[in-house]
Amino acid sequence: MGTCIICGTPVDGRICDSHQEDVVFHFRGNHANQLVSGRFYSGTVDGYADFGVFVDIAPGVTGLLHRSELKKRLESLSWEPGDTVFVQVKNVRDNGNIDLGWSIRQSEREFRGVLVQDADGDHDVDGDDDDDEQNNEQQAEPEPEPEPEPEPETAAVDEHEVAETESVEATESADADAAETEAADAEARDYDEPEPAGEAERVEIGTLSDRVGQEVRIEGEVVGARQTGGPTVFELRDETGVVDAAAFVEAGVRAYPEVEVGDVVRLDGEVELRRNEIQVETEALVVLEDEDAEAVQRRLADALTARARPEAVMPLAAHDSVEAVSDQLLDAAEAIRRAVLESHPIVVRHAATADGYVAGAAVERAVLPLIREEYAKSDAEYHYFTRRPLDDAVYGMDAATNDVTRMLQDKDRHDEKLPLVLLLGTGSTVESSDGLGLLGVYGAERVVVDAAVADEDVEDDTEVLVNPARAGADASDLSTGALAANLAAAVNDEVRDDLAHLPAVSYWEGAPQDYLDLADEAGYDAERVTSLREAVALEAYYQSYQDKRELITDLLFGDEAGHDTGLANHVAEQFRIKLDDEVETAEANLEEREEEDVEFAVIDTDAFTHRFDFPPSTMLVEELHRRNRNGSAFVTLGLGMDELYLRSTEDVDVRAVAAAAREQVPNAGITAKGVREGRIEFLSGVRDDVTEAVVDAVVEQLS
Repeated sequence: MGTCIICGTPVDGRICDSHQEDVVFHFRGNHANQLVSGRFYSGTVDGYADFGVFVDIAPGVTGLLHRSELKKRLESLSWEPGDTVFVQVKNVRDNGNIDLGWSIRQSEREFRGVLVQDADGDHDVDGDDDDDEQNNEQQAEPEPEPEPEPEPETAAVDEHEVAETESVEATESADADAAETEAADAEARDYDEPEPAGEAERVEIGTLSDRVGQEVRIEGEVVGARQTGGPTVFELRDETGVVDAAAFVEAGVRAYPEVEVGDVVRLDGEVELRRNEIQVETEALVVLEDEDAEAVQRRLADALTARARPEAVMPLAAHDSVEAVSDQLLDAAEAIRRAVLESHPIVVRHAATADGYVAGAAVERAVLPLIREEYAKSDAEYHYFTRRPLDDAVYGMDAATNDVTRMLQDKDRHDEKLPLVLLLGTGSTVESSDGLGLLGVYGAERVVVDAAVADEDVEDDTEVLVNPARAGADASDLSTGALAANLAAAVNDEVRDDLAHLPAVSYWEGAPQDYLDLADEAGYDAERVTSLREAVALEAYYQSYQDKRELITDLLFGDEAGHDTGLANHVAEQFRIKLDDEVETAEANLEEREEEDVEFAVIDTDAFTHRFDFPPSTMLVEELHRRNRNGSAFVTLGLGMDELYLRSTEDVDVRAVAAAAREQVPNAGITAKGVREGRIEFLSGVRDDVTEAVVDAVVEQLS
């Protein structure tokens, strides 16, 4: 029986089940079947193939990191054969093949512990282990034990005398060992870690890349602290950037335990380059107080304010509804930039539609360069920025629970700050109040950006709401993608040219001419814009919960303007084939009817569509409505097993329709679930009654 090296829980071995993923293992076994699925292992790059990277976990034990597991394009990996990397064992197949997964942590110090695994189980890292670089560098070599002196030849002695002598010597030796242990414990209790002394010129973290090998003094705020199997790693921020500082007492022991996240500190150390990342090896550290701390905090606050808020919003093109929310866009841009500067992760939620993905990609394009500029760690852009698409335009309890669970785990495991949650085209209706409220309970900042009309009550659930309708503007010709692109330009003006074509891509129809002209000037003619929109729409459907960062980047930004390499056209062609086939089948099965001068087209999506393939019901109903609408009062209904989608040429209040239908069929569980999508849910057993009740309610509104 041992204890977990992370939490101290009694376990059989060295790590408990709940902390398996917090530890990296050096594998010293001799067969793949000794590996444990789910664990992270160190390895070396063996070589590349078209489908991934081969990684040696141990001599003769090699796994495949498939390109589908990578968080970046295979071609963009900087790994060379022989490089040390960190991977997760996903599965060991019966034939011995090893499936590997990506590890966002690509340095040993980012794990909370280090262990060796061999055929006999898990063990602490030996001080002489070649892979434990930081421990080897910071621990003294043990002194060799003296060779035993040869015993002199002697005559036979009495056995009782020998036994008595050995007993006395053993007692004296035990007493000496106990005294030595007590003295060592006392010394450990009295040990004071060194503090900076003397006068030294403070240097800025942003200049450390030019000071490798130099002794420096830095001052700033501790924004993160994690314990590895070797040193304690403090993440330190000043007005120019963020850097990791490693402090060592002994392997796995917390250095400077009095230092907490949020403390202002002064640190002396040597700048080193480890695995191409800047790190400071701490020699002395002290928490600043009173005037010294206030001076640093004031310097950080002044620099933060100056860097966080843009001077003004300069729209990508003239658009009254965008100009109406200039102040709100400034507030949102400042919140995003401040999150980057204060080491708060940014979580972006957007609908899994072409408009939603364009909006998310626009903000991503603006924020990632700021993160790369601010943080020395090479994987910071994956650590501090995440997009999590939603299947609909409601930020419900399911999504909020997911976000809260992740942020609390990250806070508990890695001392991460709470994220800024940015909701694009979602979260602005009362159906999202519960989800937004859950974020608010834990103090996560919420910024909502939506071109569609937002409900008044949502303002109480957000720190920043960017919504033209709430500002009294007519936003009927504004898409969320266009609004988010303007926000992205305010966040980072240096990517303005990259964003020029995105507003036009976000519209299925009715794009303002100014946005079409802007795209054309950037080299994206109407045909190219259409191909991009269709390609993004198709990829948004598949694996809708994934951000597909690299693929979406390739589609929207990968080609030089006007020089298509074929990716968008290839995907867009698949989009048109799939959509046209489905629409053709649906049109052959449309039920057309007229009620008091209101024309209806009804498609039974449960009976006459492939429900689990592209296109989704929302897109199919939208396309049917677009192709078949006729007259001033034309309504398309997509009727599923327990839901329907409503589209109308005239404005229809979906909530009012659901309420009226509920009065007519009171026990049918009728609810307006997605106002943006025109989605109404009900109980499947009364589908026909609900359909008639909805038709009656729509007719009453439009008459």
